[in-house]
Amino acid sequence: MKRLVISASTTLFLSLLGVQASAQDFVAGEPIGTVNESGVRMQMSDNVKVYGSFHFSESCTFDPQKNLVLAMNNGNRGDGTENDGFVSLINPDGSVHTPKWIGATRDGLELHHPLGSAVSNGVLYTVDVGYVRSFDLESGQPLNAFPVEGGTLLNGIAATADGTVYASNTRAPERIYKVSPSGETSIFAEGAPLAAPNGVAMDLDGNIVVVNVGDNAVITYNPDGEVINTEYSAEGGNDGIIVTEDGTKYTSSVRFGSVSKIVLGEDAEVIATGIPSAASMCYDSVQKQLVIPLNGNFALAFIKL
Repeated sequence: MKRLVISASTTLFLSLLGVQASAQDFVAGEPIGTVNESGVRMQMSDNVKVYGSFHFSESCTFDPQKNLVLAMNNGNRGDGTENDGFVSLINPDGSVHTPKWIGATRDGLELHHPLGSAVSNGVLYTVDVGYVRSFDLESGQPLNAFPVEGGTLLNGIAATADGTVYASNTRAPERIYKVSPSGETSIFAEGAPLAAPNGVAMDLDGNIVVVNVGDNAVITYNPDGEVINTEYSAEGGNDGIIVTEDGTKYTSSVRFGSVSKIVLGEDAEVIATGIPSAASMCYDSVQKQLVIPLNGNFALAFIKL
C-alpha cells in the first residue's frame, strides 16, 4: 500500500485553492529553496553552499541510497514535552540539503529530543524521551512509537534487519533494552560490565556492540545477551561506536574529544583529537568517512578514513 506524503509546497498550493489539508497529515520538508517573484518555488542553485541547520545534534546516521547524512536535532531543552525535535538531511561535504526533513511542520509528528539513531531495512529509528520511534526512510513518514518502560535516559540505538532494536539506558538502572518489531520490551543486559552505556552498534555477525561513558570498554554481546568479547578504546567517556565493513571499530569520546580505531587483536589507536563533545557518530559508507555530531556546538565533524 502506497503512503500519501504531502510536501510543504503541496500544502501551500492546496491552501491557495481554498482546500485545507488535515491537521493530522504528515508534511515532509523539501530541500533548500525559495518562492520567486512569479510564485514558483525554486530549489537553491548548485553554485550555492549552506552550512549549519543543527540544534544540539546528538547523533547521525547515513542513508546510502540517498547518499545523505541524517542529523538528529533536539529542540529547545525543557521538560521533554516540547515536540520540537527535527531531522536534517546533510550532503556528504557537510552542506545542507534539507534543513528540516522531519519536522518541517508538527502535523502528524511527535518528536521531542531524539538522541541515538540507526537505519535498517528502509527504516530510521531513534530514541526519544522514553520511546523508540521509527520513520519511513524514503518519505520520513512516522511509523511506530513504542514506549520503553523503566527507561530513565534512553541514549544509543542499533537495529537489525527485522526491526529488532537494542537501546542503551545510560542512567541507573544501567541497561540495554531489547524492543521487538511489535514493540515488546525486555531487558537484554543489565549491570556490569555496563558503566553508563551509551553507543550501540551491530557487528557483521549480528552481535551487539556497546561502549560506555564510564570507562573505555567496548563490549560485544551475542544475541543471547552473553559477553563474548571486550576490547578497549584509547580513551574512555565514549558516546559513539561504528563497525565498518571489514570489522574495524571506531569509538568517539564525548568527554575527551578523541576517536579511537580498534582492529581485532590490536591495541586501540587514536586517529583524531580535540573534537569538542564528540557524540554519537555515523559512518558514511559511500565516501568512507566518519561524521560526528558535536552536541551543543551545533556542528558536525568529518573524518576521512
